[in-house]
Formats: sequence, structure tokens, C-alpha cells
Amino acid sequence: MRCDRLWFRARLLTFDPGRPGLGAIDDGLIATQDGRIAYAGEAQVAPSALDAAERIDCAGRWVTPGLVDCHTHLVFAGDRAGEFAQRLAGASYEEIARAGGGILSTVRATRAADETALLAATLPRLDALLAEGATTVEVKSGYGLQATAELRQLRVARYLAGLRPVRIVPTFLGAHALPPEAIDADTYVEQVCRDMIPAVAAAKLAAAADVFCERIAFSPEQAARVLAAARAAGLAVKLHADQLSDLGGAGLAAEHGALSADHLEYASDAGVAAMARAGTVAVLLPGAFHVLRETRVPPVAALRHHGVPIALATDCNPGTSPLTSLLLTMNLAATLFRLTVEECLAGVTREAARALGRLPDIGTLQPGKVCDLAIWDIETPAELVWRMGFNPLHQRVFGGVPCRP
Repeated sequence: MRCDRLWFRARLLTFDPGRPGLGAIDDGLIATQDGRIAYAGEAQVAPSALDAAERIDCAGRWVTPGLVDCHTHLVFAGDRAGEFAQRLAGASYEEIARAGGGILSTVRATRAADETALLAATLPRLDALLAEGATTVEVKSGYGLQATAELRQLRVARYLAGLRPVRIVPTFLGAHALPPEAIDADTYVEQVCRDMIPAVAAAKLAAAADVFCERIAFSPEQAARVLAAARAAGLAVKLHADQLSDLGGAGLAAEHGALSADHLEYASDAGVAAMARAGTVAVLLPGAFHVLRETRVPPVAALRHHGVPIALATDCNPGTSPLTSLLLTMNLAATLFRLTVEECLAGVTREAARALGRLPDIGTLQPGKVCDLAIWDIETPAELVWRMGFNPLHQRVFGGVPCRP
């Protein structure tokens, strides 16, 4: 069997659900053909005729699937460092938002930036993620809050994949906040449903739509209208749910068949049970929890009890999670939310891929999947979660092709 490339003397974390734990293999190899995995498993039981034009010695390094950041707001202009200082002085997230800061301050800066400026601002954030092994990154709009600016954000997100070896999964988040010129929330939601979602779907600029369902954003009834319109337009859906209060967001996400419900600090047990029945993934965002100095931890015990898959993401954004490190995200999830090492590692690979609806193609090391790899200079997988401010990435592989450091 002739392949394009073969990585040998590798210790694998396959995340194959058919194997125990994280699917660890001490002496493994991976063979790739046309960008997909032809074999991933024990070296001693590999097909005897397996050969490749290029053989790469991993020298005993650990190999995982390429990391997946399944919730980011990567495309924006400006910064909100001043709000960080305000919060340190005692102002709450809601107080800042109601005073015209928060999301709306980023909206003003993003609307004023053209595509070239947005791209220049975004690439360093993307590069930071790639430097730590990310191969797939979800990117939301939501800082335009008008059709022209929202489409501009999504086009910039699409451009990223042409400039870097990365898979970009764009999400339309037009219902992120109420724009300053809006008459009222119901009228704006009607514009999102009637005008923006059809335009986004027709231009094929997004794979999914998202809504911020919260007291300072949109009510469950308004969020439901957006989710229904998005589903009708052929988009997958997800939801910013139960971050600051329990508005029933987890249950609403489940009711609409959402890929994921994200944040979830105030999610109820009934909402979590509904997510389990619907197959909706929980995306936990410890960066925002940390920056906002929240005290209400997501219901991890309930998620475990009901069997809801747990994904992790940076939530990279200018206000509440200026984070571009999935490695630090895992450490925060372990220390703040008490997730295990296995849960953290699965959360930025297999379960993050599931949260994007991409698990059939990425997230595990199994034959037939795209060959996205992260090769690490570590002794044990726990190092990826334990250490802080340390990047042990040796090599990133995207679609079967090793990327330059």
C-alpha cells in the first residue's frame, strides 16, 4: 500500500471512541493518502506492504489530532483594555454594556474598518492559535450588527483560509447585541431574520448562525425566532446560553437542535438533560469566566451525569476573553471548572469537532478522516494541560502536509 507520507515511532492519542480512554498507542504510526488518514494505529499490526514516498520519524513524540477552537470572535477592530480597568474598579459587565461600552464599542470600531484593516488586525490572533497546534477555528461575526458590516466580517473570515493553512468555520452572529440605531429589539430581530440571514445563506458565507440569549441581549422568544429563521435557510444553529442568568437557554438550544450551547454557567439540570436528549454539545469558555471573575461555575457534574459532550474554546474576543491560547484554555478549565486531563484534551479535539458538526472529518485519528495533526515535545499528555505559558508544539500538519513552524 503506497501512501504519500508516513509518521512512525509516534505515541498517539487517537481519541478513537472505540478505544479506552483517549485511545493512546505507545508505538504507533500514521499513514496519509490524498490528505486523509489511510492508517492510524499500532506499528506492529500495520499492513505489511505499507510504504510512503516520505517517512517522518517522530522520535517518540506524542501526536494528537490538530486542535479545534470551536468558539471565537476573531474578526474585530479596536480594543477594550479600558473596560478591563473599569471592571477592576468594580464595574460589572452589564453596567459597562448598558452605558454604551461592551460589544457596542467594538461595533463602532469594526464598522469603521475596511476589509484590509480587519484582516491585518485578525491575522496575528489567528497565528497565535496556529502556533499552538490549532488546525480548525470557528469565527463568528457579530460586531457589525448591520448587513453590510456583518457580511464584511464573514468575508474576512473566509479570506483567512486562503492566507494560512487552516480550516475556518464561519458563523453568523448578527443577533449579538442591539445596535445603537435600532428602534427596539423585536424590530431588529425581524431585520436579522428577514434580511440578514437570507443574504448570508445566499452568499454561502456562514455554516451556522448563533444568538446571544441574555437579559442584556435577546430574550428566549427573540432568540427562537432567529434560530428558526436560520434553520429554514439551511444553516446549522448554536446559542450563547445561560451565561449571566438562567433564561432557559440550554433547553432552547436543545429544542432547536443546536449543535452547541455555549457558556452555560447558569444552565439548569432540566436544560442539561434536554441537551443530552438532543445531542447538543456543551461548549465551556473558561477565559470569559476568568476575565469576568465569575463565581458561578458551569454545571459540570450535571453535564457528566447526563452524558453531554463537553468542548472547550478560547472565546477569543476583545472584551471578555482576549485569549488566543487553547493550551491556557485547557489549564483554566482544569483549575477553574475541575475538568480532568482527559476531558480537557478531548474538549479541544473530538468534542470541539462535534460542536462544529465536523466530527465525521476531523477531531480524531482514524482512517478516512482528514490528516490534521499536532506533534508535541512532551513526556506525558498531562503536560498540555498542566503547564502555563509553555508551548511544546513540534510540528503542525494540515491536510497531510507539514506546516512551516
